[in-house]
Amino acid sequence: MLSESSKAVVIATLPVVRAHGEEITGRFYPRMFAAHPELLNLFNRGNQATGQQKAALAASVVAYAEHLTGAGGPAWDAILDRIAHKHASLGITPDQYTVVGRHLMAAIGEVLGAAVTPEVAAAWDEVYWLMACELIAREARLYTTADVAGGGAIWRDWRVTGVVSEATDVISLTLVPADGGPVPGFVPGQYVSVAVDLDGGLGQQIRQYSLSGRPGADHWRITVKRVRGVGGAPDGLVSTVLHERTAPGDTLRLSPPFGEVSAVAGDGPLLLVSAGIGLTPAMSALEHLAATAPERPVVLVHADRDGSAHAHRHELPRLHARLPNLRLKLWYEQTTDGDDPAALTAEVASGRVDPELIPLSPDAHVHLCGPLPFMNEVRGGLLRRGVPVERIAYEVFGPGMLRGGV
Repeated sequence: MLSESSKAVVIATLPVVRAHGEEITGRFYPRMFAAHPELLNLFNRGNQATGQQKAALAASVVAYAEHLTGAGGPAWDAILDRIAHKHASLGITPDQYTVVGRHLMAAIGEVLGAAVTPEVAAAWDEVYWLMACELIAREARLYTTADVAGGGAIWRDWRVTGVVSEATDVISLTLVPADGGPVPGFVPGQYVSVAVDLDGGLGQQIRQYSLSGRPGADHWRITVKRVRGVGGAPDGLVSTVLHERTAPGDTLRLSPPFGEVSAVAGDGPLLLVSAGIGLTPAMSALEHLAATAPERPVVLVHADRDGSAHAHRHELPRLHARLPNLRLKLWYEQTTDGDDPAALTAEVASGRVDPELIPLSPDAHVHLCGPLPFMNEVRGGLLRRGVPVERIAYEVFGPGMLRGGV
C-alpha cells in the first residue's frame, strides 16, 4: 500500500502528471536508450516510432497511481498479470527495473521542473517501486514455472521444419527444438517471443506470436502476418525477416510459452471472436478442442477483408467435421464468387461485424482477439447483451488495453 504521506502528495500532483504523461515518457525513452543502448534490443522499435509505447507507459503509470490512491480505474491484478507475462517473454530482469526507475524519475524532473520537490519525487518513486516490486514477484514465479532463470536463459534454439503461405502476407512456421528435446506444452491463447538479428549491426528485435497449432503436438506452429508500414509507420522489422529470410532448416530463438489468457476457459459454450491475424489463438483453441472435447458447443466469429486474406480458412472444413457443435459465422468486408459458404459450412456476411448478430449462448465464455477498436466494439456489444465482464477474455497484440481495463 502507498504510505499516507505519499498518497496525499500523489493525489495533489496526479492531475499535472496525467496532463504531461506522454511528454514525460517521451523524454524517458531517449534518456534511457542513450545511457543503455543495449535495451533497444528489448523494446519494439515500431511502437517507439509511432508513439504507441510512450502512450501506453504513461497511461499505465498514471492508472496505477490512481489505483493506489483509491481513485478507481481498472482491475489491476489482471493488468499486472498481462504485463508480467509480456515481460517474462522478453527475459526482463530485476536489475532493469532500477535502470527504468532512475531514468523515469529523471524525466519527471526534466518536464515538471521546480514542481518536483523532494517530497513529490519520493512519493512518485514509491508509486513506481510498488508497481515494480509486484511485477518482479510475478515474473519470478513465471520463470520458475517455465523452468528458466530469466534474462538470456529464456531463449532456446528451434529449427524451422516448414514454411506455409496461409493468405495474402501471412505465413505459418512449424518448429521443433534444435536440441532434440521435448516440445513444451501450452494453453491455447498463449504466445512465444521470437528474437531475430537485424541487418547492418542493428542488434536484435523481439516480437510475440500466438501459438496457432495444437497443444501436445510434436512441434509448434506460429502464424505471422507481414506488417507493411502505412501512414508513415515503418514496416515490421521482425515480420519482414521471417517472411523474406526464413526457410526450412533455419534456426530461430524462441522463448517458452507465456500469456495469462486462455482461449478455452470454462467448460460450457465457447464464443471465439477474431479479426485478421487475431484468429491465431482461435485456431489453437479449435485444434485443442477437436482433440480433447469435440462435443463442446463452439461459435467461431471471424472478420477479415475477404476470403483471400482469411488465414487458415482451408482448415475450417476439417475442424468442423471433428467438432459437430461448431458454428462458423464469417464477416468479410468484400465478398467474392470464391467465398462459398457451403464449402466452409459457414455463414458468410458482407461488411463489418455486427455485435448484435453474433450467435450468443447466455452462459458462453468469450475470447476476443483482434485490433483494439474491433475488440472494444464487440466487447461493448456483448456487455450490452448481458455477458458478464468476467466471462470475456481478450488478447491484445501490442501495447494498450480495452476500455474499462479488463
